[in-house]
Amino acid sequence: MTAPALIALAHGSRDPRSAATVSALVDATKALRPDLRIEKAFLDLAKPGFHTVVDRLVKAGYDEIVVVPLLLVEAFHARVDVPEVIAEATARHPGLQIRATAVLGLEPRFLEVLDERLRAALRGARVRELDALVLAAAGTSDPLANQAVARLARLWGAHHKLPVTAAYATSAPPATGEAVRAFRAEGRRHIAVASLFLAPGNLVDRATELALEAGAVAVSEPLGAHPEIARTILARYAVGAVELVPV
Repeated sequence: MTAPALIALAHGSRDPRSAATVSALVDATKALRPDLRIEKAFLDLAKPGFHTVVDRLVKAGYDEIVVVPLLLVEAFHARVDVPEVIAEATARHPGLQIRATAVLGLEPRFLEVLDERLRAALRGARVRELDALVLAAAGTSDPLANQAVARLARLWGAHHKLPVTAAYATSAPPATGEAVRAFRAEGRRHIAVASLFLAPGNLVDRATELALEAGAVAVSEPLGAHPEIARTILARYAVGAVELVPV
């Protein structure tokens, strides 16, 4: 009995660095489970598209697919875009079963990845002292998703015993520059920013630029193709595969 195929479904970006990061992440996932058929796909702005990958898998004989959305928050793309493309695919392929899992989400263990990325940025900037942290995320019009980022920021700050503020690149205040300036107004001078983004892109670049202009001493790279992210993809897949088993 063939295991369901896994599609790691990213939103997509015009920035080629984003697609390259997703490719590297999928390669890291394949390295952990070489027995599985694992494909990358994008909702928009990059190739291959979701339907192209589904067609390829159906042609290869797969009738069960688990889709893991490579999204950090449960917002519009997860609630609307992903179900829509899955409904379209199953309508085009009678008998095909597709199960979407929960998004990657904001796992507390991702804080270890953030720390690793931030330590690298601090080494590069030759910074040895910090008195505040900013957790920079994409942001969304969904207040519950932004609140989830803020909760993760508080957990991160408590771990390091430092004040921390969540900042957003779009849709919600404060922006990274505003968060850094607010800390500087309190007299803090060694403020680092961690990038809670999956991959590089224009949003990350802008958040980084604003933070550095405001006086941040270092800004980390996004989470990227880290083994912890790959393991989370497989954990989501395992749940989705079980849900496809007939009761």
